[in-house]
Amino acid sequence: MIYHNKRPDEVLSELNTDPKQGLSAAEVEKRRAQYGPNKLKEKKKKTNLQRFAEQFKDVMILILIAAAVVSFVVACVEKNPKEFFEPALILLIVILNAVMGVVQESKAEHALEALQNLSAPHTRVIRDGHEQVIEASELVPGDIIKLEAGDSIPADARLIHSVSLKCEESALTGESVPSEKDATAEVAEDAPLGDRSTMIFSGCSVTYGTALAVVTGTGMDTEMGKIANLLESADEGKTPLQEKLAKLGQILGIVALAACGIIFVIGLLNDIPPLEIFMTAVSLAVSAIPEGLPAIVTVVLSIGVQRMVSKNAIIRRLPAVETLGSASVICSDKTGTLTQNRMTLVRTYCDGKKDAEIFEAGKAVSAETEQLLRLSSLCCDGSVLFEDGKEQHIGDPTETALVLAAHKSGMSKDALNAEFPRVAELPFDSDRKLMTTVNKMNGRLIVITKGAFDMMAQRCVAGDIDAARDMTNTMSADALRVLAVGYKYIDALPDEISSETLECGLTFAGLVAMIDPPRPEAKDAVAICRRAGIKPVMITGDHVVTASAIARELGILMDGDLAITGAELDAMTDSELDAKVEQISVYARVSPENKIRIVKAWQRKNQVVSMTGDGVNDAPALKAADIGCAMGITGTDVAKGAADMTLTDDNFATIVDAVREGRGIYANIKKVVGYLLGTNIGEVITVFVAMLMWHQSPLLSMQLLWINLVTDSLPAIALGMEAVDKDIMDRKPKPKNEGIFANGFGFRTFLQGCMFGGLTLLAFWFGKTYGGVEAGQTMAFIVLAFSQIVQAFNMRSDRSLFKVGPFGNKTLNLATIAVFVLTAVILFVPGINTAFGLILLPAHFYAVAVGLFLVPFVVMEISKAIGLITHHEDQ
Repeated sequence: MIYHNKRPDEVLSELNTDPKQGLSAAEVEKRRAQYGPNKLKEKKKKTNLQRFAEQFKDVMILILIAAAVVSFVVACVEKNPKEFFEPALILLIVILNAVMGVVQESKAEHALEALQNLSAPHTRVIRDGHEQVIEASELVPGDIIKLEAGDSIPADARLIHSVSLKCEESALTGESVPSEKDATAEVAEDAPLGDRSTMIFSGCSVTYGTALAVVTGTGMDTEMGKIANLLESADEGKTPLQEKLAKLGQILGIVALAACGIIFVIGLLNDIPPLEIFMTAVSLAVSAIPEGLPAIVTVVLSIGVQRMVSKNAIIRRLPAVETLGSASVICSDKTGTLTQNRMTLVRTYCDGKKDAEIFEAGKAVSAETEQLLRLSSLCCDGSVLFEDGKEQHIGDPTETALVLAAHKSGMSKDALNAEFPRVAELPFDSDRKLMTTVNKMNGRLIVITKGAFDMMAQRCVAGDIDAARDMTNTMSADALRVLAVGYKYIDALPDEISSETLECGLTFAGLVAMIDPPRPEAKDAVAICRRAGIKPVMITGDHVVTASAIARELGILMDGDLAITGAELDAMTDSELDAKVEQISVYARVSPENKIRIVKAWQRKNQVVSMTGDGVNDAPALKAADIGCAMGITGTDVAKGAADMTLTDDNFATIVDAVREGRGIYANIKKVVGYLLGTNIGEVITVFVAMLMWHQSPLLSMQLLWINLVTDSLPAIALGMEAVDKDIMDRKPKPKNEGIFANGFGFRTFLQGCMFGGLTLLAFWFGKTYGGVEAGQTMAFIVLAFSQIVQAFNMRSDRSLFKVGPFGNKTLNLATIAVFVLTAVILFVPGINTAFGLILLPAHFYAVAVGLFLVPFVVMEISKAIGLITHHEDQ
């Protein structure tokens, strides 16, 4: 259906809808059944069977399966039933390994899907005569939607009414410059997509102005839907840490393969059956190469990200989790983030008066204040709905505070709009810091402008501006948010609706002052930042006096710190800013361009910067920051799209909590990496050294694979779920480019691997010397398997286990029980132990084995006590 060349009333008639009432709930349900949800077809997901098959793509696994098949064929030829056990067990273990891989992948995918659902876009719609906020996926053709700067366009729609509307359509048309839109324009039927100025399109965004539109197409019936099948879906990128670990895995793989090659040659030279030594060498390679490390890291990241959701932080990109742990500067907006964003009008000041008037809901106000509130409410896009005695604020909190104050003074927003209809407007933007409307009032046209006092003062030609400036400073010093209101009458609308034609020659009407108290938790969060070596910085569009008062109360502005304005920042060169940036704690009256300069200045100091933002103009700063944080409540869709993280409660304390969780996730990944690499190194050293010394393998292929399946996977995932250390925010941030193996961590991991190898070799020697090769292999298996479980507990913390509580990780406790039970079954159940090449041992052998696998616990506790293992952040 073609709509762009039709008049709005024709389109409304065709879609059988009303611009004031919208669709009824019953009609919405009927149309949803007809058109389906407003979603593009999703990329087909992999089935569990496909995922299972992909687990066998690894070359080493395929070689192992091939070896098992050869072993099976040999057993068939020799007709020896006992020979069937080994290949059957190897295949079973490989299949179990693949199943675990599928479970891990599914877990990670479900976690990320849940996050995508949480960050689903919303839109404002008129239904049953009321404005509502709904999920964009619930839209149907005929819905009436309202849009403003920063909104993502949720569906294709024909404009009914628009004011200075511009849309960014590069995703659809390739045009880098925003397209101008006009509801009243005449467009040819054959106009190309980029010239259809009466239409707005799904997947694009509003960069300026406001609009009322009727939805004409949803889901696959949109212009974006038509080309959806041609769009290539971006591959899921790996995080920097995953890429480093993948490279490390390749290096270790080469080392392990070289070791296995040498082991195979030594075995052949010492008359070990070729198939047996080949199976042992390949099994060692499969066990030693940490091919699952990047996947386990993904699982740990996604579990951590899910945990962050409960703390009101939605992570959009996994690399942000790693970066969060290094955050050293948090630049935060004031309103709603450091303060409660519960704006309440408390004072008014009318031009010509000596003093401000205290505003209290329900109490009569002077005629002058009533007119000031009338003008203020008319110059607002925000609205307040009243349902079942509850207030629902829609739009900017500053505006809804004014609308509510007027309502409580007997002037409802709807009644004012009906009596004094708006005929033109200039939407607010962060450069002008003003908003203007033109309304019909008493047979004349009145221009009403509201916004920042210093911007308003320049545009007023009547009124006592000096007295108003003093009053603004007085109110701001009391931490009040102050807006100025001005007006003028005009005979006719100018040909061009612009700031130059409307926002000039104004008469100053008065000031409205609102309080937005600091969040109680913000002060504590700032104190935590200071302890954690993080510099908190306040960035606001507010008056510098207001900002400084709140910053001082919260502990952001300390003695000796500076508070500067955007104008002062503009006057500084980059080198001057670099010299002072560490002393500046408050930036007031800033523009979005200022934010980028602040970010860059800190980054030149090699700091990791987190920046908050909510407006469409904040998007570049959010992208420039190491961690962009968008506001979930007041934030625009464009800001959320540019950010790495969305705060669902717009709260500064949430950023600090997210940093804490980020540090915890990184610490857990480090534990998992240290654990897996240390134990893998132990396995390689054990087999390699034994083959060199005794020309015998201390572990058979299925024993190695069992250790790989049970003692690698289960405890590793459990370690990744370790609770965040209580003192993690008492440490300094991790330097920006510090690798995971910095501060001796890599060397300690290698030494721990040597310890496991040495203990296992000692166990093999003891068993072999006093009970034969099978006893030696059984001893080696017990010590290697159980010492790895002990090591999982050791890796829980850099502090003594007795200080953190040895059994504080319930998941690790369950993993340990599962490992003990399963390993006990293959050690002691007749038939099963034989299949694994294990035998029952004398009691004192088990006592020696227990003594040996507890050695890592004793060694690590001593190392922690004497300071060989310390928090790397403290070094």
